[in-house]
Amino acid sequence: MLTFSKHLQLLGLSGWLFICFGTSAIGAAASIQAKDLYREMIQPVWAPAPWVFAPVWSILYAMMGVAAWLIWRSGGFKLHKTALVGFLIQLVLNGLWSWLFFAWRLGGLALLEIILLWASITVTLVLFWRVNRLAGMLLMPYLIWVSFASALNYSLLTLNPNLLGR
Repeated sequence: MLTFSKHLQLLGLSGWLFICFGTSAIGAAASIQAKDLYREMIQPVWAPAPWVFAPVWSILYAMMGVAAWLIWRSGGFKLHKTALVGFLIQLVLNGLWSWLFFAWRLGGLALLEIILLWASITVTLVLFWRVNRLAGMLLMPYLIWVSFASALNYSLLTLNPNLLGR
């Protein structure tokens, strides 16, 4: 097991949070018109209000950053390359979804992509759990939220094929 100084651990935590919130910023850039589009769509009765998404995602990105940091600090890429690369892959998929759904309005492709994202999160969660249970637990709310988002993506696509293509 590698050991990092407190300074390096703090730097590592900052780095993982930066990576996660950087992904958030990339998704937000695609979502500039998201509130308008979301309000324009026919909604299922269980759809959350638009204001719910920003605080939920902020909490989730913080939890994801801490989870990745816990894995990193317990051995870095040297010992946990598969888990950390899996985490980075799911982050790329996370950032891409907003572009597919909101910017490019490709609801069907976004649905396929979010299913791939869900699978990627699941694999990452299992890999994290094997290294550090707390890191795995920190990804559980994210997996639950993406499960909900997948159902919402499907419903919105079904209810709004004219806005989201197929």
